[in-house]
Amino acid sequence: MKRPSVERRPFGTAPGGEAVALFALTSREGLTAAVMSYGATVTSLRAPDRRGRLGEVVLGHDSLEGYLASPRVYLGTTVGRYANRIARGELPLEGRTFSLARNDGENHLHGGSRGFDKVVWAADAAETSAGVAVVFRHRSPDGDEGYPGALSVEVSYTLTDAGELVMDAAATTDAVTVCNLAHHGYFNLDQPARRDVLGHLLRIGADRFTPVGPGLIPTGELRHVGGTPMDFRTPTAIGARLGSADPQLVLAGGYDHNWVVAEGVGAGGVPGGLRSVARLIGLEAGRTMEVLTTEPGLQFYSGNFLDGSVVGRGGWAYQRHAALCLETQHFPDSPHQPGFPSTVLRPGETYRTTTVYRLGVER
Repeated sequence: MKRPSVERRPFGTAPGGEAVALFALTSREGLTAAVMSYGATVTSLRAPDRRGRLGEVVLGHDSLEGYLASPRVYLGTTVGRYANRIARGELPLEGRTFSLARNDGENHLHGGSRGFDKVVWAADAAETSAGVAVVFRHRSPDGDEGYPGALSVEVSYTLTDAGELVMDAAATTDAVTVCNLAHHGYFNLDQPARRDVLGHLLRIGADRFTPVGPGLIPTGELRHVGGTPMDFRTPTAIGARLGSADPQLVLAGGYDHNWVVAEGVGAGGVPGGLRSVARLIGLEAGRTMEVLTTEPGLQFYSGNFLDGSVVGRGGWAYQRHAALCLETQHFPDSPHQPGFPSTVLRPGETYRTTTVYRLGVER
């Protein structure tokens, strides 16, 4: 066994002149991770395969310059103030409509042109009873990307001695606003960049999903997954139905949809705590990853827009389906959908969310 450790080192300078720090974490069992203060980003996560060999399981870059050159990919970043899309960049709230940055066609995506993924967070290493961690802090001012209210955010990433990467986040506001944070990690449990994820087996514990229309904006319907390519209630190869003529897959160019893993949950947190919502298996290396969360939604994105133009770690060009995202979140476009769980956060309330990526091995 290794001694848990966190080491901090410089990692370049952000466009605004702020110094960026990189933290290297090692768990008692030998898992490693790296996180940087630009975008509160997980740049690396290494876990053993069925033979005990440590290997990379997320996409990333070797330098800060790589992240700055591919801002629309969100490799490993923390996205907010609102993860996913808000239609037309319009935020209806308390009888007013706020105009948000439109950075995805006519829609608002992942917090806007300069969301939380593109700022330098204050960062400190920490040791907890569960493992080693880095705690990030950021204050988003009133009017940031069009959002009302100043939002104070704290996000921590912990590498536990139980083989987990844990994201915990909390936020408070001084005026009514919305809050919906997510980790945008790209996972490949076999060989990132050398193998695609189409052979990975995925289980999602959800009976319904939120179908989308143009611009990948939800229609408001909660549709049953039965008889559709969205049915992952039993482990299914990601590529098994990816090429079907299902209108939802055609519209999104693959999977880029939200599954309903819980309902009726507001921005203040989920009663009942963590629950398992998904499990991923990389058959070649034998690695597994279980996803547990307090969030009501899970966005499964099959890397449809990777096209080889992003050159990542080790000089590998990331091709289509090189990795996948399992983003725990509130539902996309919730401010326009009264039937979706609310993302409204008010003064005196605290937004909280926890997601666990639990790594293991299947022999």
